[in-house]
Amino acid sequence: METNITSTGIKGGWALILGASSGFGEAAGLALAQFGMNIFGVHLDRRATMPNVERIIGQIEATGRQAVFFNTNAADAARRQETLDQMQSALEMSGQREGVRVLLHSLAFGTLKPFIAPTPTEAIRELDMNMTLDVMANSLVYWVQDLLARKMLGPGGKIFAMTSAGGHRVWPSYGAVSAAKAALESHIRQLALELAPLQISANSIRAGVTDTPALRRIPGNEVMINRVLELNPGGRLTTTQDVAETLVALCQARPWMTGNIIGVDGGEDLVG
Repeated sequence: METNITSTGIKGGWALILGASSGFGEAAGLALAQFGMNIFGVHLDRRATMPNVERIIGQIEATGRQAVFFNTNAADAARRQETLDQMQSALEMSGQREGVRVLLHSLAFGTLKPFIAPTPTEAIRELDMNMTLDVMANSLVYWVQDLLARKMLGPGGKIFAMTSAGGHRVWPSYGAVSAAKAALESHIRQLALELAPLQISANSIRAGVTDTPALRRIPGNEVMINRVLELNPGGRLTTTQDVAETLVALCQARPWMTGNIIGVDGGEDLVG
């Protein structure tokens, strides 16, 4: 007998957002809370930006949902285990047996250096490349493995990963991040294959150029923004709300929809 979205525990369950304190993660957390989900948020913030984290938590709680955030390095194996321990304790205290119903990977921390530069110090190093791929791609696999091992992710669960046109296009100094996006999309396809028997879906969301803190760190972002404003059929940039609303809609789809790269860009990738 097929199950619907309510019986699989999406509403009233928990979403885990990796990269929850800004950009897509922030918007998704609030949208999912408004939809009826409690939020686990993993982020890495200094003291100066913690007031923004507190604001996000307050907005989630104002919807009547719970918000449990962890200020930690999501790509560190030991920190991941500590965070999962605390999540399990929170689930036990809340009486939630369903565990994590939605996982969103939205980590945006990598090296923006060219592969080839006038001097070796200006070019990307092996350590930089490995760190970027580990944080922005490989960490997804490790989180999924640990959630499954702890029985915190089960049938009806949904996994999403934020990708970009960088997965198949180039931009100066974006090489390592582009490689990470391509790897992330590959990881999603493999997870979709291996998790299908468990009725867990995995999809990539390819957002268009969006004015987020992560975009503002890319050298030449002003040129990128202006180019998209000229070319995008919709005549504007993608917004985090565009992506968050799409994510909520996808949470209501059956697990048969899996292994896809879903464009949320107003047609930008068609003409870019």
